[in-house]
Amino acid sequence: MLKPLRVAVLCSHRAPGVMHLLHADPDRGRSFEIVCCLTSEPTFAEEVRVERRGVPTRSHDIRAFYARRQAPLRGAPDVRAAYDAETVAILKPFGPDLILTAGYLYLLTEPMLAAFRNRILNLHFADLTLRTPDGEPGFPGIHAVRDTLAAGCSETRATVHLVDAGADHGPAIVRSWPFPVSPMVEEAHRWEATDLLRAYGFAHEQWMMRACSGPMWTAALQLVAFGAIDLDRQRAFARDGQRVAPWLLGPRGSLMSPQAEPVPMAR
Repeated sequence: MLKPLRVAVLCSHRAPGVMHLLHADPDRGRSFEIVCCLTSEPTFAEEVRVERRGVPTRSHDIRAFYARRQAPLRGAPDVRAAYDAETVAILKPFGPDLILTAGYLYLLTEPMLAAFRNRILNLHFADLTLRTPDGEPGFPGIHAVRDTLAAGCSETRATVHLVDAGADHGPAIVRSWPFPVSPMVEEAHRWEATDLLRAYGFAHEQWMMRACSGPMWTAALQLVAFGAIDLDRQRAFARDGQRVAPWLLGPRGSLMSPQAEPVPMAR
C-alpha cells in the first residue's frame, strides 16, 4: 500500500490552493497528508480553516526575528540563513517528505535547501518555460503577472517548479492551462491608463490564483506520490544543462506528460 507523502506548507499572508487540498482533494489521506502549515507572518488568511481541518499551524514571524537582531529585513544574509535554520527546526518534528511554498514571499537559503534537498516545490504565477536568451526565467518574482501583461503576452500560465537558490529558477514540474489576456489590456496601454492596468492585473492574478492553485498542487503531489516524476533526476538534468518539459494540466483536470496523450489525474 502506498505510504502517503507527509507534506508541510510554507506560506506568508495567504496559502493559495491549500484549502483545496484539505477540503476538495480526494487523495488527501491516500497519497498525501498535510502535516503542518508554517507562516512567515503572525497569522495567515486560511489559518482558522486549516486548523479546523485538524492541521497544526505555526507562526515564525520573520519581521520579529529580524527586529530582535536589529537587522534590515532585506539585508543581512547571515540573519536570513539563521531564520531558515530555525524554520528547519520547527518543521523537523512533523517529519515532512515534501515542502510546498504556497504564497511564501521569501527566497529560501542553504539551511532549508540542504535540509529538504530536492524536496521543495513552489507555485509561481508565470510560465517558467519562457526563458531569456541566457536561460533565466522570463518572468520571475512576485510581480510576474504584471510583468507578463506589460510584455504584451496574449496569455498567462502558472507553474509548479522545484525550488533552488534562484528566484523561480528551478526546473518546472507542471504547467497550467492558458489564461487568455483581455484585449482591453492593449487598449489600456494605448490610453496609458495605469489605473486600469493595475486593476486588470490584480483581477487576472486573482483569476489564476483561484482557478488553478488547488488543481496545480493536486497534480504535482500526484506526480511525486505515484512516481511519475523523480525530483532528484529533475535536479540532475538541470545541473547538466538539460531542460525537461513539464507536464501540462488541463482545465478539466487532465494531465499530459511531455511525451504522451492526456490522461486523467489518478483518483
